[in-house]
Amino acid sequence: MQKIVPFLWFEDSKAEEAAKFYTSIFKNSKIINTMRYGKSGPGPEGSVMSVNFQLEGQDFYALNDNPQFKFTEALSLFVNCDTQKEVDELWEKLKEGGMELGPGWVKDKFGLAWQIVPSFLFEFLNDPDPEKSQRVMKSMMQMNKLDIDKLKQAYEGR
Repeated sequence: MQKIVPFLWFEDSKAEEAAKFYTSIFKNSKIINTMRYGKSGPGPEGSVMSVNFQLEGQDFYALNDNPQFKFTEALSLFVNCDTQKEVDELWEKLKEGGMELGPGWVKDKFGLAWQIVPSFLFEFLNDPDPEKSQRVMKSMMQMNKLDIDKLKQAYEGR
């Protein structure tokens, strides 16, 4: 087991639905365990209390609880993508029922924010040549879903 595991609090009874949704989107992902309430509660006996699942080998816990606390963009899950196909597929699946937030950011139907980002982006943004990095930043800020070809063109000055 990992030493540090993200623990995601879902409103009402969405934890199992969310875990199934996320594991259907990411390769090398699975539900590990579903924990149910017993007679002692506090939820109805037999209903889902929490779900332990993995996305690309990263462990997560999802908890069902009341809607008192909601996800905000102050926490997001960052996904490094190697191809435009991967960016496109993840973006489309995660925004279904959710919304686009801005350059590389999408909020899913459960309210969780994701950053869907080409793996080379920070290398480009940290280039020692400020003209290159600023061209990439300017290009990126004009997008919602990130476009690898356009970012590379900006980097190369084309």
